[in-house]
Amino acid sequence: MTEQKSSYSYEEILTCGRGEMFGPGNAQLPLPPMLMIHRIPEISEEGGEFGKGYARAEFDITPDLWFFPCHFKGDPVMPGCLGLDALWQLTGFFLGWLGEPGKGRALSTGEVKFTGQVTPATTLVEFGIDFKRVMRGRLVLGIANGWVKADGETVFTANDLRVGLFKEKSEG
Repeated sequence: MTEQKSSYSYEEILTCGRGEMFGPGNAQLPLPPMLMIHRIPEISEEGGEFGKGYARAEFDITPDLWFFPCHFKGDPVMPGCLGLDALWQLTGFFLGWLGEPGKGRALSTGEVKFTGQVTPATTLVEFGIDFKRVMRGRLVLGIANGWVKADGETVFTANDLRVGLFKEKSEG
């Protein structure tokens, strides 16, 4: 595993997408174009809304991003599911960053509320997660609340994001 840092650049995040950061069989981010994180300016095992850790990520918006022409033609907005996926990506990254083994999988979320949108005129999307609980048993499970901001304005929130880390079953 790499050294536990408090921030990560895009180049470092790509190493996580290639499976190099936390080692084979462990937490891994998707690669572009599904990677919804360009930077992680803050990550900590302490603090956050519940005092159990938090992470913040950023994603640069440009009008030529792949999803704008198809969602929706003539009315381009970033799909809300991509923002939700970014929150799950950040939650899984956090669990790997803690040094926990296993492949990350989004499991569920509670209430999601949309109050705005991300358009081609947006320049920066910020994602935040605040951990409520990290369970370290046979299954490693992270439970967090998250938010998405477009140019500093909250455009949606998601409660009880759940991501689990699953270990490969040994053969034999």
